[in-house]
Amino acid sequence: MAETREEETTSAEASGFSDLSDSEFLDLEDTEESSASLKPGPSELPGKDGTLISLPKWKRLDALPPMEQFHLKYLYVTDLSTQNWCEQQMVYGKELPRFLSPEKAAVLDTGASIHLGRELEIHDLVTISITTKEDAWAVKFLNILSMIPTLQSGGRVREFPVFGEVQGVLLVGVIDELHYTAKEELELVELKTRRRSMLPLEAQKKKDCFQVSLYKYIFDAMVQGKVTAAGLLHHVELHPEKPLGPSVLRHAQQGGFSVKSLGDLMELGFLSLTLSDLPIIDSLKIEYIHQETATVLGTEIVAFEEMELRNKVQHYLDWMGHREPQGVDMEEAWKCRTCNYADICEWRKGGGVPSAKLEPQAKKNK
Repeated sequence: MAETREEETTSAEASGFSDLSDSEFLDLEDTEESSASLKPGPSELPGKDGTLISLPKWKRLDALPPMEQFHLKYLYVTDLSTQNWCEQQMVYGKELPRFLSPEKAAVLDTGASIHLGRELEIHDLVTISITTKEDAWAVKFLNILSMIPTLQSGGRVREFPVFGEVQGVLLVGVIDELHYTAKEELELVELKTRRRSMLPLEAQKKKDCFQVSLYKYIFDAMVQGKVTAAGLLHHVELHPEKPLGPSVLRHAQQGGFSVKSLGDLMELGFLSLTLSDLPIIDSLKIEYIHQETATVLGTEIVAFEEMELRNKVQHYLDWMGHREPQGVDMEEAWKCRTCNYADICEWRKGGGVPSAKLEPQAKKNK
């Protein structure tokens, strides 16, 4: 499987590889449902590298549609699953993309390392230098083309790229694992790592279930021929005729693909997806693992409800210019305690969550 090393002006956002499949940004104190008290918000917050980030003056998001305001070509599946947790938090994540507390950065780094270890169990990684977004998407298609034969032969693959248009918005993501069960059904497995040796609260499970259901919805559309090259080119503004970079071209030729441009690879990729007779995903499973010991804490079998999923996606995407973002309900105000943006949250300050619910509870003695 190929991975990218970005050079020059290509950003992680442009490459499409900044969507970590383990999206558990929130490491909750699962034994308590409490939150921090309200206090005046700071004018600056520390970024991941320790530098201070000046906070913008918050304004209504209806000045421009969010896709334009945040200069987005597409959304990640994890963007919508974050909306499922707290929509206002996702908005602040777009407003302050560099802000991430050191503690949560460490949790993510550990989770990414576990994912990488699992990936290396079944295939090697080849680093490919990219200089354009066309190169980055070419690597996605090369990975898909390399995994299709494995799935056709009943094998197991990890880190399968998915993308497709849903309700007029392009969604992009990465499936942790696809394999066949003893009943020869295609199963999706999502790995979630936990810092604490316990299963998450139901609210977190709900977020994770939504994520894997959306992965299935997009993957199924891809193998059924419902995702088109024209739609992808339109949303991402790709140039299919642009020659591939030397590193990408060399890797493609080593894989037996006689191509010169992204357009050539896209044609091969979409044909392979639709003519390969790959089945749709039959079952969904989430596996929770303790980061420190690699112990499996438990699994969650997810029932796919297409109509419920479509209704949720429609609601979340309605935020894209049709309504203001919403914070958590009063009953889930405890989520605010672990949020990076609690001190500046307009939803809390504006009364979206009653202040009485946000009063701190006595801390346990260490």
